[in-house]
Amino acid sequence: MTKRKTLAALCAAVALLAAGCGSAGTPVDPAPVGAVQPPLPANVGGADPAAAGSSAANCDTRSLSPSSGIPSGSTMAAIRSRGRLIAGVDQTTFLFGFLNPANGNLEGFDIDMVKQIASAIFGSWEGHVQWTAIPSSQRESVLRDHKVDIVVRTYSITCARLKDVDFSATYYQAGQRVLAARNSGITGMSDLGGRKVCATRSSTSLAAIQDAPAKPTPVSVNNWSDCLVLLQQGQVDAISTDDVILAGMAKQDPNLEVVGDRFTTENYGVGIPKGEDDMVRFVNSVLENVRHNGVWQQTYDTWIAPVLGPAGPPSVSYQ
Repeated sequence: MTKRKTLAALCAAVALLAAGCGSAGTPVDPAPVGAVQPPLPANVGGADPAAAGSSAANCDTRSLSPSSGIPSGSTMAAIRSRGRLIAGVDQTTFLFGFLNPANGNLEGFDIDMVKQIASAIFGSWEGHVQWTAIPSSQRESVLRDHKVDIVVRTYSITCARLKDVDFSATYYQAGQRVLAARNSGITGMSDLGGRKVCATRSSTSLAAIQDAPAKPTPVSVNNWSDCLVLLQQGQVDAISTDDVILAGMAKQDPNLEVVGDRFTTENYGVGIPKGEDDMVRFVNSVLENVRHNGVWQQTYDTWIAPVLGPAGPPSVSYQ
């Protein structure tokens, strides 16, 4: 190769290298990004026509008188033969029914009531409970479809619900209040006109929000933990439900506080499929024992007294 050809090849190589290291052109801008909103929990809605517990309803909500024993052919005998009690419970409500992340166990006041019922059937609850976590909106359906034997999930006894399911006698009495951020200026439901207030779908709490004279804007979700997330992210102004549920949320987040007086009375009962009178009477006998043998008080003092103060078991009358 001549010197001239060698020089030409070298120049061509340098030019090619320079082209490769040059600008790739004007970069393409990505899609414009506006204000980023916090993500919403699944199935967030508004007012719910199916919300139970109209204040206009009036009926006899007393349960059947207690009866102990497990006779052959009874509902309890069938449960014993199966080897397990299937219980619909919550796993998201601190103090009543929640999954303890430290040990992976379900714990709380309602969970302890299930253990008492299972122990009365089997002699011990351990190894004899099938825990079924359900949202509040499914409490009636799982009983109606016989997917569970009982529902123990902060379940208020109402006339509307008694059309579809049966209830034990009252084992806990709560009342609806409001949870809001500290220093928000909110002192109760009367301050929430036109503002967003969260409750679970198909709950008596949502019905009370929808009926409130101040006319707040109801926001419905699957679980109370979803309400807590929405309040912490500033996507709702308050949560309104039973004081014990709100107290559990305030215990989890010290930036929140329970405000205002009770404006409803909520009587919690054990939900039982319609027509299973023997199971209703049996559960009532268990609850009678729990009220009188100190177990109710011990359970209350463990879970509820530290946040709501001292209280005793509710008084009960039967049909």
